[in-house]
Amino acid sequence: MTPATPGRPFGALLTAMVTPMSPDGSVDVDAAVALAKHLVAHGHDGLVLNGTTGEAPTTHAPEKAELVRAVVEAVGDQAYVVAGAGSNDTAHAVRMAEQAADAGAHGLLVVTPYYSRPSQEGVYRHTVAIADATDLPVMLYDVPARTVVRYAPETLDRLAEHPRIVAIKDATGDVVGVLRGVARTGLAYYSGDDAVLLPFLAAGAVGLVSMAAHLVGDELAGVIRAFDDGRVAEAREAFVRLLPLIDLVCGSGNGALRAKTALHLLGLIPSPTMRLPQVAADADETEHVRGVLVSAGLL
Repeated sequence: MTPATPGRPFGALLTAMVTPMSPDGSVDVDAAVALAKHLVAHGHDGLVLNGTTGEAPTTHAPEKAELVRAVVEAVGDQAYVVAGAGSNDTAHAVRMAEQAADAGAHGLLVVTPYYSRPSQEGVYRHTVAIADATDLPVMLYDVPARTVVRYAPETLDRLAEHPRIVAIKDATGDVVGVLRGVARTGLAYYSGDDAVLLPFLAAGAVGLVSMAAHLVGDELAGVIRAFDDGRVAEAREAFVRLLPLIDLVCGSGNGALRAKTALHLLGLIPSPTMRLPQVAADADETEHVRGVLVSAGLL
């Protein structure tokens, strides 16, 4: 595990982990623990639980807390466990943060309030209320493709003054925005999009919250280490080799589905079950995933 530092508070590579489910749709905690152990053994400094890839909109509070508690017990001495506390209901998000802290999480992931389209003052107050609810460090999450609302630069500046808001998962694809944000806020920037890892690192980001790292954690960790060491050409060449798998998981618009399908084919989770409104891959999509895994030498 990469030691936490002010510049890299959650290590370098984290995966937004899927939530394994049994065929009946119940959360499979044992499978989640086994997957967490596998990921930590393959390059990961941390795991983000109960995020979008973890199907957080359709899992319930007791399930979220049980998942965090079990994963912390299994790998919490080897990896940072960051728990999603995202909602467009501030009171609900505060309760999730408190429950995650009680379950042993090491940090919180807090997304901008989606759907409601609040003002920037509303975004600020919502985020501060969650950050004030526990003693855990907070990683903001800026993903306007899902939330519509971005953190305005002025809002980020204000939030960066909060002692527990230390990082941001940036899924905007805005490299120049990252360059400016790193210089201006002092927050640790993590790419929230696998495909733009290298330009984000060049702009000053410190790591990646990944979906493709379910499959290529060691390799993505190696890309970041090579970049850190100044071996930029080597990092680029290694990253290009990973693009087919990054495209597989991240290019479909449903990373949870692709990740679960691939993990099931690889024998790393017992079932690819998802909860409605998400549905598992059909036969054609499953065969497409299988083909890419075979071409990549993983299957």
